[in-house]
Amino acid sequence: MDFELNEEQVAFADMARAFAQNELEPNAGEWDLHQTFPVDVLKAAGELGFCGLYSHEDVGGLGLSRLDSSIIFEQLAMGCTSTTAFITIHNMATWMISEFGAEDVRQQWCPQLTAGEKLASYCLTEPNAGSDAGSLKTSARRDGDDYLLNGSKIFISGAGATDCLVVMARTGEEGPKGISAFAVDATLPGITYGRKEEKMGWNSQPTRMITFEDVRIPASAILGQEGDGFRIAMRGLDGGRINIATCSVGTAQQALNKATEYMHERKQFGQSLANFQALQFKLANAATELVAARQMVRMAATRLDNNHPDKTTYCAMAKRFATDVGYNVADEALQIFGGNGYIKEYPMERFLRDNRVHRILEGTNEIMNVIIARRLLMQNAAELL
Repeated sequence: MDFELNEEQVAFADMARAFAQNELEPNAGEWDLHQTFPVDVLKAAGELGFCGLYSHEDVGGLGLSRLDSSIIFEQLAMGCTSTTAFITIHNMATWMISEFGAEDVRQQWCPQLTAGEKLASYCLTEPNAGSDAGSLKTSARRDGDDYLLNGSKIFISGAGATDCLVVMARTGEEGPKGISAFAVDATLPGITYGRKEEKMGWNSQPTRMITFEDVRIPASAILGQEGDGFRIAMRGLDGGRINIATCSVGTAQQALNKATEYMHERKQFGQSLANFQALQFKLANAATELVAARQMVRMAATRLDNNHPDKTTYCAMAKRFATDVGYNVADEALQIFGGNGYIKEYPMERFLRDNRVHRILEGTNEIMNVIIARRLLMQNAAELL
C-alpha cells in the first residue's frame, strides 16, 4: 500500500488549494451571512474542470477517479464548505447524465454542466420519503412521446437557481423497482419552487421545495431504462457519500489549522495556549482522528473506483465515520477559541454549522449503520474486515 499522492494528484490538490484560498475562503463568510449563491465563482470553478471531475471526457468532463476527485474536494472544502458541497452535488448529477443518458441528452446538458455554464440539482427526497427513498410518490406517467411528471421534492440544493434537475419518479410498481430517473429542464411549465429555506448552515446555496404539476418531459429525457432509477440513485449516492465525507474532512482540517494558529497567538495566565497540555491533547486527538477519517474515505473511494463487491458498505462506513469525526473536530477547534469561537468574526462557528448537516444528508448516519450491519449479518461477512 502506498499512501503517498502521486505527482498528478499533488498537482490537482495544489490547483484546488489555490482556488480555495483565492476565490472561496475570502468570500465564504459574506456568502454565509448574506445567503449568496456565488454563480460566477461556480462558473470559474467550471473553467478549471471542477464541475465535471468524474464525468466522461467525451462530454467535457475530466474523467477522473473518485479518489482524485476526493483529493480535490477536500482542498476546496477548506475554502468554503457550503459552496464545495454544492459543487459535489452538481458533479453527482452531471455524472448521472453523462453515464446513463442517451446521446442526445448527454450532448444537450453535459458540455455546459461540466463547464459550469449551467448548474444541476439532484431531486430524490420527498416530504414523506427521506431515508425510505424507495417509497417516493412523485410519478412520471407515459403520454405518447412524453412523460407527465407530478409530485414534489424537498430539501433540493440549488433549486430555483439551477438549470437541470435530475429527478427520481415512479413509472411503475411500488417500491424501488418502479422508479426511473430523468434529466429535466428546470424552466419547464408546471415546475414551481417554494420559499428558500432558512437553514442552520449551508447558506451559500439555496434549498427549496420543487413541485411538478403535469410537467411534460420528452421520453428521451429518461436516464437508462424504466425501472433503473433507484439503482442509478444509489450508484450516485455511493460517490455522494465519499464526496460529503470529504467535505467534512476538509472543513475539519481547516478548523484544526485555525485552532493551531490561535494557540500560538493567544496568551492566558502569562503564557501561550500552546503550552497548556490539555489543549495540546485536543490537537493530538483531532489530528489522529482526522488522519483516520481521511484514510478511510480514500480507501472507500478506491473501492468504488475498483468496483469492489463491498463498495457500498465501505462508502457507508467512510461517510458515517468521517462526518462524525469532522463535526467533532470542528466542535473541539471552536472550544479552543473559547468565546471568540462563538462569534462570527471568526469562522469557527460557521465550520461547525456547515459540517453538522453532513451527518444527515446523502443518507443519515443511522442509515449508514443499517447498511453496514446488514452486510455484517450476511454470510462471509468476515471478508469485509
